[in-house]
Amino acid sequence: MARLLLISMLFLWAGSILMLQGGDPTLFFEWNVTYGTIAPLGVPVKGILINGQFPGPNINSTTNNNIVIHVFNNLDEPFLVTWNGIQHRKNTWQDGVLGTNCPIPPGKNYTYKFQVKDQIGSYIYYPVTAMHKAVGGFGGLHVNSRLLIPVPYADPADDYTLLVGDFFNKGHTSLKKILDSGRNLGRCDGVHLNGKVAKGDGKDEPLFTMEAGKTYKYRICNTGIKTSLNVRFQGHTMKLVEMEGSHTMQNDYDSLDVHVGQCFSVLVTYNQEPRDYYVVASTRFTRREVTATGIIGYKNGKGAASSELPPPPVGWAWSLNQFRTFRWNLTSNAARPNPQGSYKYGSINITRTIRLANTAQRVDGKLRYALNGVSYVEPTTPLKLAEYYGVAEKVFKYDTIPDEPPSDNTKVTLAPIVLNMTHRNFVKIIFENHETAIQSYHLSGYSFFAVGMDVGKWSPEKRMNYNLLDAVSKQTIQVFPNSWSAILLTFDNCGMWMLFQ
Repeated sequence: MARLLLISMLFLWAGSILMLQGGDPTLFFEWNVTYGTIAPLGVPVKGILINGQFPGPNINSTTNNNIVIHVFNNLDEPFLVTWNGIQHRKNTWQDGVLGTNCPIPPGKNYTYKFQVKDQIGSYIYYPVTAMHKAVGGFGGLHVNSRLLIPVPYADPADDYTLLVGDFFNKGHTSLKKILDSGRNLGRCDGVHLNGKVAKGDGKDEPLFTMEAGKTYKYRICNTGIKTSLNVRFQGHTMKLVEMEGSHTMQNDYDSLDVHVGQCFSVLVTYNQEPRDYYVVASTRFTRREVTATGIIGYKNGKGAASSELPPPPVGWAWSLNQFRTFRWNLTSNAARPNPQGSYKYGSINITRTIRLANTAQRVDGKLRYALNGVSYVEPTTPLKLAEYYGVAEKVFKYDTIPDEPPSDNTKVTLAPIVLNMTHRNFVKIIFENHETAIQSYHLSGYSFFAVGMDVGKWSPEKRMNYNLLDAVSKQTIQVFPNSWSAILLTFDNCGMWMLFQ
């Protein structure tokens, strides 16, 4: 199922502060957003281009850099872009989601200004308006460690971005009409890798070219709409080193399940016979598996890639078990000199527990998706703007939903959802998925510890199995069908932040 509605807002009170701008470097970008024809699957589609590119250009930055992006909207419809994973400390206005920001009108421009404060990692940016993400407007967003902060692996020979995602040949306008009519998008038409799919006719240009004996870093991100993907390199293993801003224990994997919105950094050593190989992406948890390939070439290599592709994993239990192998690297540094493990999240008292159960029901003939019985409705005035000008009571109400699912969770009402949080409270959020499709949640403005995940319905005794030592700190979490996932976090970033699928 496609879960494309904005789901919930989190609001924190904060007093006035004085912010002093230091001497951190500033990076300037100018983006022209236009329409253009794209054909990842061989069918021409009206796409969204940034500076003529699909996918869009990567943003390559370093911890604490200030980023200034002048965005010119040359479309005939509003456009708004969000920076997935960037925390925007106390700066909700730059988050780029409809709950807090107005979209850029057609023919107008807007300048985003934000700092990648105390962050490292691999992220993505993408549009949040009118299903634009289905046809482009997305790209990689890298935050590299400062030179004085060591990373727990040797410098790779190069650093590449691999954006994989599902693709629909209908185009974003038709997809929006399908959702607006209350119908499901259905399965995707195919999968792309950096906007391309190898034809396998011997004429494919390599996505990347490597030198034998060297190790390369790949930032793999799922930029799709609804489909989890499995990624694997033919004849080569991947060493996981980073996940959404956290250095991980460096386990080797033959393949990785990458859920919507998630990013992994892996190291691949090219130690095989010098010839072409495939990088493979295939759909997961779909009735019909769809597979796409791209060419990875060895420099001066001879020979085409073998048609025998590495097989994909089977079933969602495999994916659940893989999640349990992901561990925080407690001794490595992240954005600051102190080790990641110096933050003992498992010993902090939990001050509030929130259980969010998703349901799907028809309201007035249209399919609506809800959390704890309420389906989010986008107001005409952005919520943060209404609060800023003191007219919030005319636009929305706080604490629209309870902290527990209602006893009768089959009834769905429509309203903006805003949860009022207390500054610096340490909170547990449990996501329960009562549907048959996997869900993927992202929380703007924060990172959280993904401490637990299992089948069935959550109950208090499940806490005995939480990982309270080395769970990975990240921004997205998947919830498998008829399963639950639990996260822990401190609400220390004042502002209004979006929780969405």
